[in-house]
Amino acid sequence: MITTRRSLLKTAGAAAGLGVVGMPALAQGAAGKVVVIGAGFGGATTARYLKRLNAALDVTLVERDDRFITCPFSNYVVAGFRKIEDITHGFDGLRKAGINVVKGEATAIDTAGRSVTLGDGAKLSYDKLVVAPGIELNFAGVPGYSEAAAEKLPHAWKAGPQTLLLRRQLEAMPDGGTFILCAPGNPFRCPPGPYERVSVVAWYLKNNKPKSKILVLDAKDAFSKQGLFQAAWESEFPGMITWISGKDGGKVESVDPAAMTVKSGFGNETGAVINVIPPQRAGAIAQAAGLVAENGWCPVDPMTFASAKAQNVYIVGDAAIAGAMPKSGSSANVQGKVVAAAIVAILAGKAVDAPALLNICYSLVTPDYGISTTDVYQASADKGITTTPNAGGVSVKTPTALNERKLEAEYTVNWYKSITSDIWA
Repeated sequence: MITTRRSLLKTAGAAAGLGVVGMPALAQGAAGKVVVIGAGFGGATTARYLKRLNAALDVTLVERDDRFITCPFSNYVVAGFRKIEDITHGFDGLRKAGINVVKGEATAIDTAGRSVTLGDGAKLSYDKLVVAPGIELNFAGVPGYSEAAAEKLPHAWKAGPQTLLLRRQLEAMPDGGTFILCAPGNPFRCPPGPYERVSVVAWYLKNNKPKSKILVLDAKDAFSKQGLFQAAWESEFPGMITWISGKDGGKVESVDPAAMTVKSGFGNETGAVINVIPPQRAGAIAQAAGLVAENGWCPVDPMTFASAKAQNVYIVGDAAIAGAMPKSGSSANVQGKVVAAAIVAILAGKAVDAPALLNICYSLVTPDYGISTTDVYQASADKGITTTPNAGGVSVKTPTALNERKLEAEYTVNWYKSITSDIWA
């Protein structure tokens, strides 16, 4: 029997009339149908650049919420020099770019049948699927902690209500109280994030509750931009911040929300405000679809970010195991562009170019004191994603130019404006 394009289209029309999932676009002779799960830094970037690289593609972006609140800059909301509205982004710009934005939660992925099921039972077919689910917090990773306990000991590691809760607690904290931050082991979203939070909270306390102290209990023995952060703490907030490494007893053993205490090898500590950042893993849909390895994160082809667990599926952003690349908004943005280019090339039957990968991470210590780190990466099938030697760098420990830290603070603000415009505007 010879199957013609006409008969395929007729079959697809009949299937649609019966409420059955439509056939992938390539089977219908179209440019291709791509579904993207998650409208954060990675997913929204992928969707936008798919349409930019090939306007004929049918691109559907699935997002549970009707807006996206960024984790970058959320620390500044906690410290009070940004508002939650400043870090909230809608999706009208993506719609204007020709992307079909669907509000819903992806609950299942049929990788064999190439379809995504939403919470309301609707199904979306795809030729290629991009999964950008972000992170899931592993509350059980900290004994005594839970989603309910987070209403008293906020994590604020997913921006939104938790960000505002931590801000309110900080405002209500008595002068002379102790702010305790519990930092997780690697890997986790935004490696410098806990230490930036400590910095801007210290700035707030210095200006509003100067008798207060900050205790950082850390599961790690070292952290991102450590020398820069600690030098800033000594110069800007002398005597206020104590950091305890994992080897010195900083790893949290348990928390008690009722008693407002944290137990670690360092001892039992009572806090007026306790910020618990638990261990993390890939978002729930990646777990449910079997896209994760034993460590809870998603293995990918370093050249294209194609899933190592399923065909025609790509993983972008925090959920991916991306070698030397950190889990950051900047990394996710770059990865989204790499994945878009790879998908467009593959659907067109063309070779995929080697990816260009980089990450830049700005942090504020105060509104006028910025620091940064930049890295460039190279990808290969045998070695994965590795840092390119003698490329990138960090802010100098001792500024050599007048107002250098203030200039970096301005760069921080401009970076955020630029990347969010690139993605959502």
